Amino acid sequence: MSNLKLIYVIIDGMGDLPIKELEDKTPLEYAETPNMDFLASKGKLGLMYTVERGVAPESHVAAISILGYDPHEYYIRRGPIEAYGAGLEMADGDLALRCNFATLGPNGVIIDRRAGRNLTTEEAFELARTINETVKLESHPAEFAFKSTVGYRGVLVMRSKSIPLSDRISVMDPVYSSVSGLEVAKPSASMVLRECVPLEDSESARVSAALINEFISKSHRVLEEHEVNKRREAEGKLKANVIIVRGAGNTLPKLYNICGKYGVSFACLADMPVERGVAKLAGMHLIELPPPSKDLTADCFIRAKKILENLESFDCFYIHLKGPDEPGHDGNCLLKAKIIEIIDEHFFGRILSKIDLKDIVICATADHSTPCSLRAHSDDPVPVLISGGRIRSDGMKKFSEKDCKRGSLGIIERGTMLMPLLMEALKRGDV
Repeated sequence: MSNLKLIYVIIDGMGDLPIKELEDKTPLEYAETPNMDFLASKGKLGLMYTVERGVAPESHVAAISILGYDPHEYYIRRGPIEAYGAGLEMADGDLALRCNFATLGPNGVIIDRRAGRNLTTEEAFELARTINETVKLESHPAEFAFKSTVGYRGVLVMRSKSIPLSDRISVMDPVYSSVSGLEVAKPSASMVLRECVPLEDSESARVSAALINEFISKSHRVLEEHEVNKRREAEGKLKANVIIVRGAGNTLPKLYNICGKYGVSFACLADMPVERGVAKLAGMHLIELPPPSKDLTADCFIRAKKILENLESFDCFYIHLKGPDEPGHDGNCLLKAKIIEIIDEHFFGRILSKIDLKDIVICATADHSTPCSLRAHSDDPVPVLISGGRIRSDGMKKFSEKDCKRGSLGIIERGTMLMPLLMEALKRGDV
């Protein structure tokens, strides 16, 4: 391996489709991104299916894939990975699930899967604390730990006192379905809270479904009357009065150690438990970060500063930046473009001002597309740039989906193909 370093940046949900409001450009193409454009002008571009054609991946599936692990070869369920990333203990046979605080209206209609997306981490912590203190499971001898993480997000781990619990239960979140064991986003959905049902005729599956339904029902009653929700309602905000779950799993994936495989030291900077969980399972060192704030400029500055401070200590850095995904889900294309501009200026701009690109390979891409027109993850390929070292230029001037389509990297058919390519770039200085 050469003395080159790798900075591998995943910009969550950055990919998109042309939008009339943006002059038929994507948010990335519309945004002013002089720093990523500079990298594009010095490097090679392409498009990548982060899992494979036809798959609109959940974040954990994409994260596994773009680190080089074939998601079809590993047991990967979001619940266990997210619980591990959030610091909850989980043993084989426990059941872990990813959770959202959501807003439930009359007749089981889910008004908002994310409770207006303005639930603060502090509010969520108060709601979670009350649930842990007051909800008792009685349908089967079992206990649980529920933890709020960031904003409306949370994780749940259930443990039976007598039998292993099963993941062979239905997906309750209406916008997701299971395809070949992988959770994928559905193009359309009926926004009604579904009952959890067993998917096989076994005591373990029946008990698991019953425990989840009991937890959802009892926690709903607690949340409906909670002071946090009374305040939110008085302020004209949506109540976080129900928990919806997905990603059920009863064991952690057994990933190979990425540092050992490639003979490098890897560090990770990520905000969300699922990406932190994947990185820990891959054997990366986690660089601690303050929680994401409402000030993306400051957050980008801190993350760039952390990389620069640790540049001599590690060979490779895996960075996951959350920014553009949320406005994609909200259909807010102008905000998505603005967030991309902030990341370009305050993350890439700060790093590029402090390094010599001949010594570092930088890859920038996304874990999936979140088109504003769909307000959901899609199976569209994402833009990729690889720059630095001795990488020769494609002669492009702009980092965008349109320019990446003409790049020399072509179409990368599977996300698993990118990491070996980056390791080759470190070894030879070019791809």
